[in-house]
Order: sequence, then C-alpha cells, then structure tokens
Amino acid sequence: MKANVYVEYADRQFSETDLVKRAKALWTKSGHKVSEITSLQLYVKPEEQTVYVVINETFTESFSL
Repeated sequence: MKANVYVEYADRQFSETDLVKRAKALWTKSGHKVSEITSLQLYVKPEEQTVYVVINETFTESFSL
C-alpha cells in the first residue's frame, strides 16, 4: 500500500514528496550526500508557515512553506 500525505493550509497544498525533496536539498546544500540519510523527520507547523527538519538526529534546519 502506498500512502500519500498532503498538508493544506491557507488555500495552499504541500505534498509529502515535495517537503521531503526540499529537506534533502538542505542536506545536500550543506555538503552531504542523500545516500548518507538514515533518518528524516519533518515537523510541519502551518501556523508558523515553517517546516522543521531533523536528519540523522543531528542535522537540524528549517524552511518556509
């Protein structure tokens, strides 16, 4: 079974796929390889219009929705 997750807020829609892609871009921009990711958590806070990213339990970053 394949599940799709979407966040809808203020007439906008964000797919899980797009949010993960943006998180991976932050990771690679900091000099890492995608293949080095062992865990990825995304904390979506629509009221702050921000996604908080934790990769491999040590790398933390955020991006705007």
